Amino acid sequence: MEKNSNADLDRLLKSGLSDITHAENSKNLEAVRVQLLGKQGSVTSQLKVIGSLAPEDRSAFGAAVNRVRAELTTAIESRSLAIVEVERQIKIESQRIDVTLPGRGLEPGGLHPVTRTLRKIERIFLRAGFNIAYGPEIEDDFHNFEALNIPKNHPARAMHDTFYLDPETVLRTHTSPVQVRYLENNHPPVNVIAPGRVYRCDSDVTHTPMFHQLEGLAVDTDISFGDLKGILIFFLQEFFERDLPVRFRPSFFPFTEPSAEVDMGCVFCDGAGCRICGQSGWLEVLGCGMVHPEVFAQVGIDNERYTGYAFGLGIERLTMLRYGVNDLRVFFENEVSFLRQFT
Repeated sequence: MEKNSNADLDRLLKSGLSDITHAENSKNLEAVRVQLLGKQGSVTSQLKVIGSLAPEDRSAFGAAVNRVRAELTTAIESRSLAIVEVERQIKIESQRIDVTLPGRGLEPGGLHPVTRTLRKIERIFLRAGFNIAYGPEIEDDFHNFEALNIPKNHPARAMHDTFYLDPETVLRTHTSPVQVRYLENNHPPVNVIAPGRVYRCDSDVTHTPMFHQLEGLAVDTDISFGDLKGILIFFLQEFFERDLPVRFRPSFFPFTEPSAEVDMGCVFCDGAGCRICGQSGWLEVLGCGMVHPEVFAQVGIDNERYTGYAFGLGIERLTMLRYGVNDLRVFFENEVSFLRQFT
């Protein structure tokens, strides 16, 4: 037993216990275990030489090796429990949440571009002395058509591509019904805008089945077409934040007379002519006119005493012009990369 003396086993035990004690983590401890007690480990190797010893020495040496093996196993198990507890505490600390700290990885959100445009428009008209009114999106035929001088079989109904819920109920095709409802419940003088969602059977790069409109209405004893021109020129120049040329072209709407389409100088080419404005230098932006006497008659207002103007504009249309967007559908697809541009 010269090579495999108890002294050698004691040195092996001492060295092994030291390695176990200094193992810093589970991975290091496992490496020490394999080095000592694995198939090729130093302690396991001692067991393999028992067969080469003299018969009288085998029993004592085997018992000594088993003692060393048992002590190392116990030490490894004890150290493993300690390491697991330390690692658990470290994990707990790393996952601890301080609720007083700012959130991690949060990006600021932003308003949808259509909402930004709508709020900007509302602020402009509120400064000009208008109130805001709202109405139902599911509307009856009377308020959506007949009260606005669009009786049954009128050609203008075909222009609206209406969603009918039943023969007398529709998804409103414009926000003009709010004008009628407001006049039914409020006596002139009236200055009001009516923003909201509207619905029509149409879908392409410039039309969607649901979109947003804003109706404007003013009624008093001395309202003139000049007042209408003044408020719309003021609005367009405030909205686009520049001194834009504005022109009024004769047009037709059943609920206004006279009626006009409003064009403004192209904001992309400053009136020089480009692809967006069809080389004309002008962009059509809204429709307007003086309130038709028949509309006043439907809500019981004396059209001999009162006059008024009304106008309607598409929120998405103005949003496209303000931000240079050429496809209306992107406003409803909610692509994060697109919406991030407006945060």
